Amino acid sequence: MDLRHLKYFIAVAEELNIGRASQRLYISQPHLTRQIQQLEEELNVQLLLRTPKGVELTQAGEMFLKEARNIRSLMEQGIERTKRTSQGKMGRLDIGILGTGILHAIPQILRQFRDTHPEVKVVLHTMSKAEQVEALQQKRISIGFHRMPLIIPDIENLLIVNEKLYLAVNEDHPLSQQESVSFMELAKQPIVLFPTEARPNFVDKVIELCRNKGFVPEISQLVGDVFTGVALVAGGFGISIVPESATTLNLPGLVYRPFFDTTTATVDLSCIYRKDDQSAIFQAFLAVIRIFKEQQDGQ
Repeated sequence: MDLRHLKYFIAVAEELNIGRASQRLYISQPHLTRQIQQLEEELNVQLLLRTPKGVELTQAGEMFLKEARNIRSLMEQGIERTKRTSQGKMGRLDIGILGTGILHAIPQILRQFRDTHPEVKVVLHTMSKAEQVEALQQKRISIGFHRMPLIIPDIENLLIVNEKLYLAVNEDHPLSQQESVSFMELAKQPIVLFPTEARPNFVDKVIELCRNKGFVPEISQLVGDVFTGVALVAGGFGISIVPESATTLNLPGLVYRPFFDTTTATVDLSCIYRKDDQSAIFQAFLAVIRIFKEQQDGQ
């Protein structure tokens, strides 16, 4: 059965007149009549009764009209969904995430994308940096978020924002009494650092900053993530260095203090993606990231 037959039948059934239906379809009456006859022959069912005034639907014709309209509606919906998918307005986007970016920038980016693309299903996967790279190469995710730039063929890095670093300290610690602290104070304190995933990572960033200031930090604990790190600090187990986004974590006994003597105490939040990914949904998401980046750069 040709879908064109359905279109012709619906027009005749709605007009109940071959002449008016042919005008509506911009085809000749004889051609329309032949098409309806072919449809009835294929179905081996009489759909229309010819009358002096036009045509009437048989009982079978009334049933077929309902089904034909349903099929037409499904076709229209399918075509519209296909168009919206090709425009990046519908579909699924898989994203790899890790670390403290989920506390600030990433939710804002996701919210902006959701507001403009409500029919796209976003699926988040918690992955280490190495797992994100593997998933990208295997096309299991379209984009990942991480810290510390990567240099890998066919993988693009895009810096989203540089975050200031803060001292996380217990409220009973002497440093908590200062409104801001010197980075050199770290030379005198046991430090809790994170994460323990494959290096280089945020631990190496903090070590580099300390060495640039002329000292090697005393690392008392290496823990898996920022949440464990600040929990230990809140419990009085040393101090820690955290990105600004982590300062949204409020625990009893925990306070944050900025550094006043270094402009290099920052860490990046970047995204990684396949250089050859031209899918409409990914490109739409990337456009939202770039808008967010411009907003952050303008502040």
